[in-house]
Amino acid sequence: MKIENYYSPNFDRKKRPPNQIKIIVIHYTGMQSERESIKRLCNPQSKVSSHFVINRSGKIYRLVENNKVAWHAGKSCWGKFKNLNKNSIGIELVNKGHRFNYLNFKTKQISSLVNLCKVLIKKYKIEKKNIVGHSDIAPLRKKDPGEKFPWGKLANKKIGIWHNYRPSFLKKFRKTKILKKQDKIKFINYLKKIGYCFKANNKFFFNKTVKAFQRHYRKELINGVVDMECFIISKNLSKK
Repeated sequence: MKIENYYSPNFDRKKRPPNQIKIIVIHYTGMQSERESIKRLCNPQSKVSSHFVINRSGKIYRLVENNKVAWHAGKSCWGKFKNLNKNSIGIELVNKGHRFNYLNFKTKQISSLVNLCKVLIKKYKIEKKNIVGHSDIAPLRKKDPGEKFPWGKLANKKIGIWHNYRPSFLKKFRKTKILKKQDKIKFINYLKKIGYCFKANNKFFFNKTVKAFQRHYRKELINGVVDMECFIISKNLSKK
């Protein structure tokens, strides 16, 4: 696997031990071009960076060494981890994102991502459920890598988790209301087991977190409303 080195000055100078790396966070660059994206991630004034960037042709760039904390996750939460920069490796995929004509990810780009993730997972013993998107860990602020990202395909390669249901089965439960209050409580508990963080009785936060879950696991309808399809998927995922 060929990796080209670039240098970003945007990282913590103190080295971190390998056992501190627990999570892989996948992003999209959300900018007009590859050149513009790398320039920003390497600009000391931007105060943002990632460990890797993968372009549309599948070329991998390393911006920050794995043993250094890159500045990609920001204010974030996943399971017991908070402010995830110190515990994660950030991978940016070149894509214009929701602001600039969001594109499908290229096959070569995803193939390189799979190869890179396999190396990182093996090296740092990263759990499947800790392969996440930026929107999963920061639902109030982020949408990336977005609903066009092929999470199911990655899970087939043992990268991340996915449910066991066929789309034709799940579709029957879409927009079917959850009637019992305890089922909504169960749904929240299922999402907590997966890794999502919740703020008690905050409707706005709840809605955004449900949208992040849908963007990852039920991309056909991202509305922030918990229906039976979401409930069934979350229950299955919570056992992974």
